[in-house]
Amino acid sequence: GAEGSTLMSYFSKNQIQALKPKITFSTLRDLQCPVLQSNDLQGKPEESCSTEELFEWLGAVLNQVSLDNKSSSFLSTYCCPEPNTVLEKAFLCTITGFIIPEKIIQLLEQLCCYFGEPKLAYWLTLTVHGFADSPVSWRENEHGFHKGGENLYNFVIFRNLDYWLQMAVGAHDDCPP
Repeated sequence: GAEGSTLMSYFSKNQIQALKPKITFSTLRDLQCPVLQSNDLQGKPEESCSTEELFEWLGAVLNQVSLDNKSSSFLSTYCCPEPNTVLEKAFLCTITGFIIPEKIIQLLEQLCCYFGEPKLAYWLTLTVHGFADSPVSWRENEHGFHKGGENLYNFVIFRNLDYWLQMAVGAHDDCPP
């Protein structure tokens, strides 16, 4: 009866709100940034940083950890890997919600438009996190939440459209395909 239809309208309204992704934008100013070469995954002293150094740096940036290695900081003495450059302005967009793979492909295609004119970006990244407490991770297997619930991949796309794909999973999870 009426009670059932009220319940249905309540759930449909609230589920729509829950599924709508939340988008936040921020501009990072004077950001220390590692120098990368698309064809050099290991990095070279005084020339470029490695994929691991980039991944660690990206984690610090996304978590808004200071990169200036101050001894007075109780949170972190992390500093940007060498060689690095200072970007006057970097753009960070975070989308939180349930996002289907087709939308991620669309996002990647839109991001690559930044390499058009004017050519300001040398490279850009797109990081996709699964929820830490998600019941499944890769290959539809159970996701082990033992410590941090790691469950993510990161694209680094260069101006020449070369790209790196980095993946991270918890110790008790299957490796990605």
